[in-house]
Amino acid sequence: MTPGRYASLPGVRKIAVLRPNAVGDFVFALPALHALRAAYPEAELVLLGRDWHAAFLAGRPGPVDRVVVVPPLPGIGLPADAPGQAIADFVGAMRAENFDIACQMYGGGSYANPLVAAFGARLTVGARAEGAPALERWVRYAEPANRRLALLEVAGLAGANTFSFGDALGNELALTEADRHAAAAVLAPEPGERLVVLQPGSTDPRRRWPARSFALVGDALARLGARVVVNGSVDEASLAGELLAAMAEPALDLSGRLGLGGLCGLLARAALVVSNDTGPLHLALALGRPCVGVFWLTNLIDGAPLRQGLLRVALALRVDCPVCGMPNLRSRCAHDASFVADVPADEVIELAMAALRDAS
Repeated sequence: MTPGRYASLPGVRKIAVLRPNAVGDFVFALPALHALRAAYPEAELVLLGRDWHAAFLAGRPGPVDRVVVVPPLPGIGLPADAPGQAIADFVGAMRAENFDIACQMYGGGSYANPLVAAFGARLTVGARAEGAPALERWVRYAEPANRRLALLEVAGLAGANTFSFGDALGNELALTEADRHAAAAVLAPEPGERLVVLQPGSTDPRRRWPARSFALVGDALARLGARVVVNGSVDEASLAGELLAAMAEPALDLSGRLGLGGLCGLLARAALVVSNDTGPLHLALALGRPCVGVFWLTNLIDGAPLRQGLLRVALALRVDCPVCGMPNLRSRCAHDASFVADVPADEVIELAMAALRDAS
């Protein structure tokens, strides 16, 4: 079906949005969620997500009213050939919700589209990759593509005016007092601080800029008077330790000490975030904070924010694996070598200094 302008559906009481994935992917969906909320202000918007969505969004103002946790299903959290005993129970529960609109925002739809179609909503919309089953209204799934814009296109199929979320653009993600308190409990604010957050981790090792390069940036900014902290998950503690060991100037290790809400509270205080392409970077952008991001080629197309002025980019153009030489654009080899290691530290330092100047 060719996408066009659709009027909002009358009498909509409840909308489902299927997007059970990671932090950055949730941030990519925020413009579309705000657009749906603007189109259907009286409807209940239910995010079909993961456990972390339920915890993070509980009591948080925003477009999502409720989270339903999606169990691991074949092709959606489990290998495609895994047994699907949980499907019938989940579909039965979703049919009992009596959704008016069900939006598939999880991917190309090979597994997600039949699942969403089974909910029995009055209208089903979503993306469709070649060979995937179609929903009632669909748009072609493309890669690479700006994910925020692609998901807005799906919201448009449901009758949302995709230009109507302008007021939310500067406030995509709400910060709560609990976020602020959680951050302050780990790192108390200092008067006049210029807080710089370094984020050296990423779930995909190919997106990780070397810790020693982050250390050079941290040293340069600390010499300008910035208060430098290093963030990471518990699993990234060794990476944070490597970065800190390489620094000549003092910095604080916050790896493993902040929950997601506390991280938002910290990022909201930051004068600058310097990061790989990973969830905390996109949280910072959704909170309106200036960032310097180290990106690998197509990831910038996928992850570029709608507020372009917030992000300065150091871009790696490597397409071949540095270990085996295999191109990794349309498929990936078995190696986890960094594809962004060649980005010069001097380039990132220059971008970071410019961002701090503009923020002061």
